[in-house]
Amino acid sequence: MKTKFILHGGFAKGAEQENDAFFSEILKTAPNRAKVLLVYFAKDADRIADSKTEDVEQFNKNKGDRVLSFQVAGESSFPEQVREADIVYLGGGHSDKLLDALKKYPNLRELFEGKIVAGDSAGANVLTSAFYSQKIGVSEGLGLVPIKIISHYLEENKDKLNHLRSDLETLYLPEYQFKVFEI
Repeated sequence: MKTKFILHGGFAKGAEQENDAFFSEILKTAPNRAKVLLVYFAKDADRIADSKTEDVEQFNKNKGDRVLSFQVAGESSFPEQVREADIVYLGGGHSDKLLDALKKYPNLRELFEGKIVAGDSAGANVLTSAFYSQKIGVSEGLGLVPIKIISHYLEENKDKLNHLRSDLETLYLPEYQFKVFEI
């Protein structure tokens, strides 16, 4: 069973129409009663409550007739929470913090199998084989999506990943834009 990965270039919150398209894409193939796991391992603790409020609002704005339930992921219960979820939403924040948290689960590919996995900014970065972040520079990701990515893409950063893994495509993903991969 294929996993649907949706990578977002950053700033998935707010009134931009592109963000409605992103959340609609996440929900397009979700069941009518969908369980959404909100993963904020990249966030500072004082931002989690606001992020949840904003993300739930975005999902509900684009849900149509679906009935959605939401749960915030906890590091100790993460594998079980993923198994129960239909959608795993990796919120933005600090790529290194999210990467460190997710590396604790060596069976992520298996856990995500058949799910809808969406990543915004840091969430998109860590899902790929390699990424460039203005905060931490060039880093290896988890390799679940076999590409290199520059989220929050600006022309001045175009060459940041050229020296790394020439066998992989580089995705230049500006803010408010997204791309879908089924793997």
